[in-house]
Amino acid sequence: MAAQAQFEALILGSGQGGKLLAWHLAHSGRRTAVVERHWIGGSCPNVNCMPSKNEIWSAGVAHVARHAAEFGTKTGRVTIDMVKVRQRKRDMVDRQIAAHLRNYKDSGAELIMGAGHFVAPKTLAVRLNDGGTRMLTADQVFLNVGTHATVPDVPGLQAASPLTNIEALELDHVPPHLIVLGGGYVGLEFGQAYRRFGSRVTIIEHGSQLLSREDHDVSEEMQRILSAEGVECLVAAQTLHVHGRSGKDVTVTVRTAAGEQRIEGSDILVAAGRTPNTAGIGLEEAGVELDARGYVRVNERLETSAPDVWAIGECAGSPHFTHASVDDFRIIMDNLAGGKRSTRDRLIPYCVFTDPPLAHVGLHEGDLRRQGVTARVAKLPMNAVLRVQASGEGPGFMKVLVGASDDRIRGFTMIGREAGEVVSAVQVAMLAGLPYPKLRDAVLAHLTMAEGLGFLLSNVENAEK
Repeated sequence: MAAQAQFEALILGSGQGGKLLAWHLAHSGRRTAVVERHWIGGSCPNVNCMPSKNEIWSAGVAHVARHAAEFGTKTGRVTIDMVKVRQRKRDMVDRQIAAHLRNYKDSGAELIMGAGHFVAPKTLAVRLNDGGTRMLTADQVFLNVGTHATVPDVPGLQAASPLTNIEALELDHVPPHLIVLGGGYVGLEFGQAYRRFGSRVTIIEHGSQLLSREDHDVSEEMQRILSAEGVECLVAAQTLHVHGRSGKDVTVTVRTAAGEQRIEGSDILVAAGRTPNTAGIGLEEAGVELDARGYVRVNERLETSAPDVWAIGECAGSPHFTHASVDDFRIIMDNLAGGKRSTRDRLIPYCVFTDPPLAHVGLHEGDLRRQGVTARVAKLPMNAVLRVQASGEGPGFMKVLVGASDDRIRGFTMIGREAGEVVSAVQVAMLAGLPYPKLRDAVLAHLTMAEGLGFLLSNVENAEK
């Protein structure tokens, strides 16, 4: 039997919140180990956030080059070198991994590469990647195992070996026709990027609209933007069958209101949601309960059903954003020191990195209807923002929801250049509990996208003058 090593803290998975916690605990003098199957630093620096935005940026450069004549710059024929695009991404990932390894060394946290499986409460058997097994026990255990791409149970889909977000970032060529299953955030980002690289792109969404969690006007605007670039979007489309093999020839049969149709493509990308990585790791042996969807059941302090076991990030059902995982780390870190922080009433913004990007914070109009809350809604087209008039930076709009009686901002959405930066200004106002006239009447720098907030908030019904 393998020798058993005892730690004060053991983190399973090296994602954003877990690695920050490991480095913090190790720096404070606690004997800490992190067990990671493959991705040093988790998915964000390796295969999700940063790599995808790296290639999206490359696609944006290609788009600008093709349209340079509109700004008075004449260029020749634009061609795409996907090997170079991929290498640029790989070089960035290599730098990220090197930085993570330095942090492990500097903090004193031990990084153990292998697959962990609980064999008893707070006891983990690790099958090491380089051979052999280690038995680890700890006073405190933290689960940070993340999620993976869901492959829907569609006849023929699994046999077609579809791309996921991981494989789509490793292509060394431009797919002639990329079929994307899923009209959510990942599907739209990849769909637009590969269209800009030169692929024909078809997005198939089984729901009634793209971006099912967004308000209908937001979905409509995003579909209009994508369609204007030549992306074909099929909504309310049920995928019936997949034939062929991704990377060669693939045919997808769908049913829409107009009847059945066959879509022939070269590659198929699955972007239909995420599944938590909680199966097959012995959580039942650890006394850790899961919810009906397979996520770790936690309370507002991120404590699991097992004593001295916590869960962090996506596997705990936290919003699927790196910044939410960072906040999970802060909650656990402060509570371990005697604090009383919780996940209750967190105000978590997000940004979808299409071009133009979509950013949101707070409530949607649909949320207000479900909660029976009355609010005033104001919108402003982006072409009314002076910065857009000067730069021609594209379509979109801003939308704000303001409480009917207290003048507090309840929600904000923007489709437009630098939306992710503008949403932060609104988030700060919301966190401070400022009535919207304070932001409306602020002296905002000219020419900036944030300057549009003044115009937007001036459109709030019955605004004080």
